[in-house]
Amino acid sequence: MRRREFITLVVGMTAGWPFAARAQDTARARRIGMLTGINRDDPDAQQRYAAFQEELRQLGWIDGQNVRVDMRWAAGNPNLVRQYAAELIALAPDVIVSVGSLSADTLLRSSSTVPMVFTIVLDPVGAGFVKSLSRPGGNITGFMQFEYSLSAKWPELLKQIAPTLTRAAVLRDTSAAGIGQFAVIQSVASSVGVEAIPITLGDATDIEREIEAFARPGNGGLIVAAAGAAIIHHNLINMLALQYKLPAIYNERSFVTSGGLLSYGPNYIDQYRRAAHYVDRILKGEKPSDLPVQAPSKYELIINLKTAKALGLVVPQSIISRADEVIE
Repeated sequence: MRRREFITLVVGMTAGWPFAARAQDTARARRIGMLTGINRDDPDAQQRYAAFQEELRQLGWIDGQNVRVDMRWAAGNPNLVRQYAAELIALAPDVIVSVGSLSADTLLRSSSTVPMVFTIVLDPVGAGFVKSLSRPGGNITGFMQFEYSLSAKWPELLKQIAPTLTRAAVLRDTSAAGIGQFAVIQSVASSVGVEAIPITLGDATDIEREIEAFARPGNGGLIVAAAGAAIIHHNLINMLALQYKLPAIYNERSFVTSGGLLSYGPNYIDQYRRAAHYVDRILKGEKPSDLPVQAPSKYELIINLKTAKALGLVVPQSIISRADEVIE
């Protein structure tokens, strides 16, 4: 072979090396699906998703390099949840992360083999997602939203911040999880001098009508239990609480950052970070059936003093000193 022909051949081969390397990297990349019923524009949801991505990076999984994350935001639409679940299963991912009970249930109905990790699910055993917390037994495991006993704190804290309160509307859904939360709240409410009155969460018109009717007699407040409809209508619930001067306690921080009075519940950013560790372990060969379902490791009390002032409340210093975050 003549010298010029040899050089041309070598140059041609080396020019193809970067493309070949990129092709190999793409072939090695793992695939993660993620499905949430929350709106893409929700700032708290974006913050949690960013924490998940950051934790993956810390574990060596970089989106666009050795892993690809396919994210779907269903924005509270059950039809979109079903559509996106089917789309994600069709992509044949190595693992899927689901946010909320509806997402987890829909994905499980779509596949019994794709490994899955759920987050923010209140009762995974009662919902039939896993056989037990310690030994899930199927293709899904994950992180509980919180344990039912947490619900007992809500009437106690609400009474401390609004001592004249005698009635509390408990906004909940009619699922087993919603009924379970109400049972715990009801068992504690009478001991602090509060009558717990259930209100089933429906559409915006129903919520407005029910809260208006509840507020009419006076001396009332709201306990907003964990429910998908509460997340979807959180701005409306906050607005009605202010309009009718109803002190309200919520189960998560996002209600308070958007104008609610106070919340006591789990740190969801922490839960998303922990979910990333389960994804890492599954990508490295472990099975969901061998990874125990975990309860939250951190709970936080958030208070909005601006809202308290608008409601004519003086928050006791004892509560402020216990708060993890005070919004002024």
